[in-house]
Amino acid sequence: MKRLLIVVDYQKDFVDGALGFAGAEQLDGPIAAKIAQYRAAGDDVAFTLDTHQPNYLDTQEGRKLPVPHCLLNSAGWELYGETGRALDRSRDIVIGKGTFPSLRLANWLKGQGYDQVELAGLVSYLCVLSNAVMVKAALPEAEIIVDAACTAGPDPALHAKGLDVMEALQITVRNR
Repeated sequence: MKRLLIVVDYQKDFVDGALGFAGAEQLDGPIAAKIAQYRAAGDDVAFTLDTHQPNYLDTQEGRKLPVPHCLLNSAGWELYGETGRALDRSRDIVIGKGTFPSLRLANWLKGQGYDQVELAGLVSYLCVLSNAVMVKAALPEAEIIVDAACTAGPDPALHAKGLDVMEALQITVRNR
């Protein structure tokens, strides 16, 4: 079985920066451990990086969420903690994305033949959910998994609803 772990936007600005929230830092150890498990099994790991330019406030997202964050090459754009130190640029896939979901990720996945794709990271009801949907569209016969113990969001009610929506879309939600 060919498997992939996608770590979605576990960046400093979402943990303890511009859009950080209490509890996000507690995901660092579990996500880093999951990366190590995938590597030990010989599976693949990919990372998405929310990536914005200096004109962020002039974009549609910037007008609706007027908090500059994850500006390319800023401290807040970097991966957080142990998770960031686990990145191996010589073998991991790293995909920058300027909006919640990544069409580039979905297009890349179409030709990779994964049987199972797991997502972890932030924010559960925005980037994790939207990228899980993209993965499902790219690989309709693969099992798509989201580990609830490795994702969160600043709004607990939206987090729970996001997990519900993913389950309704036939995405396996574990550790709920």
